[in-house]
Amino acid sequence: MTMSTTPLTPEIVSQDGNAMVLSMGPQHPSTHGVLQLLLEIDSENVVKAEPEIGYLHTGIEKTAEGLFWTQAQTVIERMDYLAPSSNALCYALGVEKLLGITDQIPERAQTIRVLHMEMTRIASHLVWLGTHGIDLGAISVFFYCFDLRENILDLQEATGGARMHPNYVRVGGLNGDLPDGVLAQLDALIEKFPGRMRELRGLLQANPIFQDRTIDVGVLSPEDALGWNVTGPSLRASGIAYDVRKAFPYCGYETYEFDVPTRTEGDAYARFLVRLDEMEQAMRIVEQARRRLDRPGPVMIDDPKVAAPPKETIALSMEALIHHFKLMSEGFRVPPGDVYQAIESPRGELGFYIVSNGENRPYRVRTRPPSMYNLQALKGIAPGNLIADLVVMIGSLDPVFGEVDR
Repeated sequence: MTMSTTPLTPEIVSQDGNAMVLSMGPQHPSTHGVLQLLLEIDSENVVKAEPEIGYLHTGIEKTAEGLFWTQAQTVIERMDYLAPSSNALCYALGVEKLLGITDQIPERAQTIRVLHMEMTRIASHLVWLGTHGIDLGAISVFFYCFDLRENILDLQEATGGARMHPNYVRVGGLNGDLPDGVLAQLDALIEKFPGRMRELRGLLQANPIFQDRTIDVGVLSPEDALGWNVTGPSLRASGIAYDVRKAFPYCGYETYEFDVPTRTEGDAYARFLVRLDEMEQAMRIVEQARRRLDRPGPVMIDDPKVAAPPKETIALSMEALIHHFKLMSEGFRVPPGDVYQAIESPRGELGFYIVSNGENRPYRVRTRPPSMYNLQALKGIAPGNLIADLVVMIGSLDPVFGEVDR
């Protein structure tokens, strides 16, 4: 910890001289990102904690307003950089509502979207689990997590061409069907997953040191969770089974069988258990999606106003070439209107409020970032805990600061 500087000057805040204000961060290794905490402490105990955000502000929402509707996805994917496909899907679903084409998205495209969303959920939780373990001194779990995550990133790279920001989900469907060999990779991942999850649970779930560091730490009551607008695993660990996939289904989630894991303790250990259970439920959905992929079909809407012509036709048809050129150079126009679209991202309810004025660029893009709302709860759960437990509490909320600051 370092003493905070102007204008956040540390000062003695109690008459007995035992309490003071200190600045924790901003430093990446200790706080999962560029977060600064202004702490009022009394000896080793936290009296008050105020998050200071904005160090990773990139202006993504404003940048999106200067790009074509499809170009905006490239920056939107980079908000939650651990779940880029979740960002892309939420935005695409909103634009599709404005275009009035929601019911025209091909079934195979919907299935592959669900597949990617759940693989992204698992990959994101693996990063959380591996880094959370390091925060608490459990080094080996990191390697177990990232080995499995590599298999998922290999699948993303095969389908979208990039490991981290594939830009595979597009307005109207997907940027191409699954290439040859991907289903075999997916089958190998499905086979590997149960054994790896047993290893991860064996490393931490009954580990007495891990339990001592997380049980009864950062307790978030159901009332406070609702008051802070917490969503996702952090909400469900407090006993409230709200999941956008169940409450407001999209992409056909209502046709998949899966449970919404919950706990009632509301502490850091409960949030750990909920995410482990979520990973297994996500793989359950992946297995169902895999069985549906045996049925071939299109993966992009058949609408020349939105979808580019097939690449093989561009060299053969002047009309297709002109159409492709106009879409790439001017984009498409979206009817005037506004929409709010939400999905269940790995961190909770991710929402986009999108406004169109009828042009080829969004007039307004506004995000409901679950990480920012979840991070607010730190002000409520930190007091009464030790300074050493702050990193545990931050990690248990799983904030991504590209999303918090935008």
